[in-house]
Parts: sequence; structure tokens; C-alpha cells
Amino acid sequence: MDRIYFDHAATTPLDEDVLNKMLPYLRECYGNPDSPHGVGRSAMHAVDDARDTVAGLIGAKPNEVYFTSGGTEADNWALIGGARAQKAKGKTRVVVSSIEHHAVLAAAEELQKEGFSITYLPVNEGGRVALSDIRAALSDDVGVVALMAANNETGVLQPVREAAALAHKNGSLFFCDGVQAAPYMPLNVRDWDVDMLSFSAHKFYGPKGCGVLYIRGGVKMERLVAGGEQERGLRGGTVNVPSVVGLAAAYSKNVATMYASNEKIQRLRNLFLSEIMPLGGVTVNGDQTQTLPSVLNVRFAGVRNEEFLLNMDLRGVCVAAGSACASASVKPSHVLTAMGLTEDEARSSVRFSFGKNNTEEEILRGAALTKEIIERLRKFS
Repeated sequence: MDRIYFDHAATTPLDEDVLNKMLPYLRECYGNPDSPHGVGRSAMHAVDDARDTVAGLIGAKPNEVYFTSGGTEADNWALIGGARAQKAKGKTRVVVSSIEHHAVLAAAEELQKEGFSITYLPVNEGGRVALSDIRAALSDDVGVVALMAANNETGVLQPVREAAALAHKNGSLFFCDGVQAAPYMPLNVRDWDVDMLSFSAHKFYGPKGCGVLYIRGGVKMERLVAGGEQERGLRGGTVNVPSVVGLAAAYSKNVATMYASNEKIQRLRNLFLSEIMPLGGVTVNGDQTQTLPSVLNVRFAGVRNEEFLLNMDLRGVCVAAGSACASASVKPSHVLTAMGLTEDEARSSVRFSFGKNNTEEEILRGAALTKEIIERLRKFS
């Protein structure tokens, strides 16, 4: 029997149309885009076209779009590069939410080692940051404020526009991690008024290892990756042409089909939830009035998530406890504990994340297996 994949928040399968657009740049047009000959120029034209496409889709100018190796590099570059540049103005404090992706939190820890002061914003029990807490955290020494658009573990949306306005009123830069939001929400850097925005191709059926960092024109930014003069001298390293082409193709298709896909995914998510609720002892984590259509973070009373995940995997269903970047950690989810859950409650929580290729048959079969396994684990606990 085919495996069922309910882990789209971790990564998505490569779209066939995207792969076909990438193949010529893996085979025939394999040049280094910085080479002066025809093969190199052909590769550079492809990169330029991809940059133009991405810029148009997010409301940016092409020279504000930088290609990276993925969301983690983009997040690190935004926070560390922005904070270091702001230090020259005497701004040595950074404000981040307590539920950011590990790529942002780890970057904040690196800044702390350099002497920066880090303020972590709390969240309410629904997983949302309060604007009053942002306002209270701001002062003249804050160089960068970071708040993700949508949380990768709960799917809960954050007040990005309002937070950006508060940061700018304070004279601070505002960075938004848009990695988890990009597949499901239109990203518009002018509308959101962000200074920096990151996202990654593999979340919307593009290739792994390729991301974007938008940097608003005029914003001073220190380079993170030293090397050549690629990406207008700010990001060294040979540009990954096939993946850049794939990112632009995947994001274009994603934006064009977003609303229809969202409607289908939301319906499948709701069906799955309705099927498992009769188990009893089922609690959905996170504010369900402000959430992505794809993510369902559920707490099963009396069950440890690692036992459940193992049993689901043995039955051919791919599910996760939270961020794939923290899957080897023995610690409970920092997101769920920040929301007020106990460690035991966090360790009883599972993230199901659905995608455009899931079917109703998969939902029903996956829900039936979930009920069977939860009942068995509860019986023997």
C-alpha cells in the first residue's frame, strides 16, 4: 500500500512541471552565470528571468531579491546581517518572538555571543504575539524586530503588518520569516511594509536548497557568506541556476493555484479533524481563527508523540511532532511550551500538515489508522 504523506510543513514533493523546467539547466545550459561566454550568459539570463518573476510576485524590485541556499541561510542573514549593520547606529538590541523557527532563534543566540541583547516576545495561549508586548519591548536601542508570518508548528498567523508599523515608528528594521506562509498567503512586501522577508522553494513544491531573501532597497546589510561578487556583492558563491529556475517556476504556479489549493486543503484538514474527534481527549493547539489551512497541531491525552509517530510510520503514514529541524531534539516543542502547555502536554502533541496532492481516501485511511493507534496506545499506557 502506498505511503500517506501528512508532513507538508516539513517539505513538499517536487512538482513535475517544475522539474521539467529545471532539467535544461542541469543538462544543456550548465554554465556558471558569472562566466563571460555564451553558456554562462544563457545561465545568467535564466537567473535574471527568475529574479524578475519572483520580484513581480512579491511586489519587490528585482535588485531587492537575493537567492540563498534556503530559509535557514535567509533567516540567519536577515537577523545577523541586519543587526550588525544597525550596530553602527548604536542599536545593540534585537527583539524576536519566542516561537520563531530555530533558524531565527539560533541566529539570535549567535548575536548574543557577539554582545547583542535579545528580547523574546511572549505569546498567548493561542500562539499569537500581542502588539502591546511588541510596543513594550521597543526602545531606541532596538535595531531589528523579527516576527514570522505563520508558525511552522501550529500554523497560527501573526500580526505582521501591525508589528512592522510599530518597528518602523521606533526606527527599527523589521524582518519577517515567510517560509511557512509562502505556500498559502500572497506575500507582498510593500503591503506588509517589511524590510526583509525570507521564503524557501521546497515548501511550495520546488527544489530543496534554494531560498529567497528580500532586502528593501536602501537597507544596509552586512554580508553573511564571503566569497565572490555574486548577488550584487552581498552573497558569495556560485548561483544554483537549476534550483533558482525551479524556485521561480514553483512559486509562479503556487501563486496561480493558491486559492483553489487552499480551499481543497482546508476541506481535507477539516475532514481529518472531524474523523478523529470522536476519540475523545483530542485538543487542537493554536488559535483556529487565525491559522493556515494546512497545519493541524493536535494533542492526544495519555499518549507520547514519539510512540504514536513510530506506529504511524510502521503503518505507512508520515507525520511529525513539530519542526523537522528539531526532530532529533529530546526537548519538548519550544512553541507549545511558550503557549503555556506543560512538557507532558507538548510531548503528547502531533503536527499533521496536508498538501494539494492529498486525497479524501488518504484522509479517511490516515484518520482510521490514527484512531486505531491512539486507542491501542491508551489501552497499554
